[in-house]
Amino acid sequence: MLRSIISILQGRWRRLIFNRIDKKLLLLKLVILLFLFTGFGAGHPEREKGTSGGHSKRLENKTEGYKKMVNAKKVSNEEGKHLLNLARETIKNELDKKKMPPIDWENISDKFKENLGTFVTLTIDGNLRGCIGHIIPRETLIEGVKENSINAAFRDPRFPPLSKREFERIEIEVSILTYPEELPYKDAKDLLDKLRPGIDGVIIKKDFYEATFLPQVWEQLPSKEEFLSHLCMKAGLPANSWKEEKLHVSTYQVQAFEEKKQEQ
Repeated sequence: MLRSIISILQGRWRRLIFNRIDKKLLLLKLVILLFLFTGFGAGHPEREKGTSGGHSKRLENKTEGYKKMVNAKKVSNEEGKHLLNLARETIKNELDKKKMPPIDWENISDKFKENLGTFVTLTIDGNLRGCIGHIIPRETLIEGVKENSINAAFRDPRFPPLSKREFERIEIEVSILTYPEELPYKDAKDLLDKLRPGIDGVIIKKDFYEATFLPQVWEQLPSKEEFLSHLCMKAGLPANSWKEEKLHVSTYQVQAFEEKKQEQ
């Protein structure tokens, strides 16, 4: 009788322990997924720049606005236009539940075959509607644009999946990133002195906390102090961490191509 009771209790404890382990594993998976989508998912803060105009599109190479990409081959305007068209076609085919044709590797630009970090940003009337990308290259440029077009439209956890009605209103921006380089600095003043507004995208790390802002974010946060404070908060750190703690800081540059509505 005693053995039976002990056996039952042992079974209950095993189930309880395994249930707790399962819940912890599930929580860990959710945290990892949330990090993958949001830690580097949103290069832009919420944009409130209302735009007006019709629905015809023109290409704007934003490289001049963000100076030059350092130590990187530039993508031409024509190639940038192709990437924007690819992003739009990829999202449309996903909405229509159609398969994208395979990549014609023999007849595409060699630049599209390079492993480069990419971000895809969607806006509606100047307001953020999705932004996800990879800072560290995981695939070729053309594959990254296709993958992150889907991610930005349908997998940004801050927004519901893009609808067909919204698709006609979105503007798309494709950002091509250089490989991040560590930015050594002595103290908070030295860090401020070394940052280049409008040129550098910035990554900060502290233990398990990590976040980035694309160079485009300088448009909304032109003050270096404000930029760093918002970036720290995005990483889950106190806003003044960049002043009081030693963070690991890296920078990168971006060449960006954006659709713009024709002004009426």
